[in-house]
Amino acid sequence: MPTSSGDIQTGPAASTDVQTASTDVQTGPADVQTGPAAPADTRTGSAAPADTRTGPAAPVGRAPYDGRRAVPHALLRALRTGHTPFAVVLALAAALRGLVMLGYDTAQLYWYDSFTYLDTAVHLKPAGAFHPAGYSAFLRLLWPFHSVELVAGVQHVMGLGMGLMIYLVLRRNALPAWGATLATLPVLFDPAFARLEHAVLSDTQVTFLIVAALTVLLWRARLSVRGAAAAGLLLALAGLTRTAAVPLLGLVLLYLVLRRAGWRQVAALALAGLLPLAAYAGWYRHHHDRFALSGSDGVALWARTMTFADCSVIKPPAQEAELCPNGTVVDAASEYVWAPGASLNRLPGDRFSHNDLARSFALRAIAAQPLDYVREIARDASLAFAATPVRHPLRVSPALSFPQGSWDLPEFPLIDKVRAEYDPGIRGLSSVEPYGSLLAAYRYPGVLHGPLFGVILLLGGLGAIGRRRTALLPWAAGVFLFLGPIAALDFDHRYVLPAVPAACIAAALGAAGLLRTLRTRRSPRIP
Repeated sequence: MPTSSGDIQTGPAASTDVQTASTDVQTGPADVQTGPAAPADTRTGSAAPADTRTGPAAPVGRAPYDGRRAVPHALLRALRTGHTPFAVVLALAAALRGLVMLGYDTAQLYWYDSFTYLDTAVHLKPAGAFHPAGYSAFLRLLWPFHSVELVAGVQHVMGLGMGLMIYLVLRRNALPAWGATLATLPVLFDPAFARLEHAVLSDTQVTFLIVAALTVLLWRARLSVRGAAAAGLLLALAGLTRTAAVPLLGLVLLYLVLRRAGWRQVAALALAGLLPLAAYAGWYRHHHDRFALSGSDGVALWARTMTFADCSVIKPPAQEAELCPNGTVVDAASEYVWAPGASLNRLPGDRFSHNDLARSFALRAIAAQPLDYVREIARDASLAFAATPVRHPLRVSPALSFPQGSWDLPEFPLIDKVRAEYDPGIRGLSSVEPYGSLLAAYRYPGVLHGPLFGVILLLGGLGAIGRRRTALLPWAAGVFLFLGPIAALDFDHRYVLPAVPAACIAAALGAAGLLRTLRTRRSPRIP
């Protein structure tokens, strides 16, 4: 039975800026447009030689028709301005997801995450440890249908929706159809995304909400007050789905201030984002006696420090000294949370009851050893760019394909409880023939995982420092979503995936900006 801490992998792609107000779908730079004839070229120079070909004279003001050129020209125009390429890609992506629904007899359920989400959906209250209740609220909406297969189906639609939003926002920002389509390929065809959509996990929902927020923020050159409020609400919902997304709200607020978006827009986004978070924290306090969104941040950060903490350097007070490394060694920082021999787990009571003490120790360790902390983040981040995906932790495998076989559920009282209350059909996952064999034969090129993720981050970064800086916001969001979980706990291929759509948007905008700059420099200046 696979666990939820890993099991998934990344993928990526590519290309801008400049909007026109007259239409919803714009063409890219140098697009061939119909309409009134362009003014004649008035530059001086020698006259062109007369056309000496025999035959009827061409009509005045028109070039002779050349059918050999018309066909490729029409094809090129369709690729640049039509929606046909993306429609084909979206249809293929939908077919892949339909095959996943046919290829497995139920949704993928992970112990213990999936069952915690489902139990919270039935008994709606904030969980005391890792998981805020945002995803459980979504599951509660589908509870009357008593079907985890329906949950997977809705999440597959969300996956297609992410691809559609990426395409539309890039077309809105003047990318050609082929460039916008290219940027959607990782989200639509990487098995890691399709497998997460088929699992009862919060990943698809949080990624969908972040992409929706970026779409709203990038839709117009000047953000409206309503748009700012909508983006703030979407970011708040993302934060209530996974707390790692909460700092994105501050990042977007800083971006709006730096871009001088206007105080009304800044206030609208802040209020729409902060009020739901504050309300949830108050609800959490009612149940757990502390104003917070979760009760695991300190434990997670403590586990992060166990890879470098040296108490001879930190010199913690006596109570915190009990959390110093005790000789227990595991292969990944996140494993210290669960390792029975780790110092935190040897303290009396539940590990999360020591969350405040663990946070205090972790912050003291980072302050005493900042370079060691940065080194560990950089080392784990480098795993994302490996040509051959690295197993981290060793007990999980990156999701490079669709597996075949059967996976039984373990025996726990919580599983029986969820089966009785949410879906009586809950069972272990099995592949179904002949669809399972078709899925197993599906291959997503390995080079489109780690190495290309580095390329798209680089392209987005170049666009972020360009003159127009349209790529700055999605690039900053992508980098934060990539590095944030590593800094707070550990690297996991699964945790990289929410960064991929934002990084693809940034890379597409950045690449188009670079191409525009090159065209401007190469075009001859008219004296």
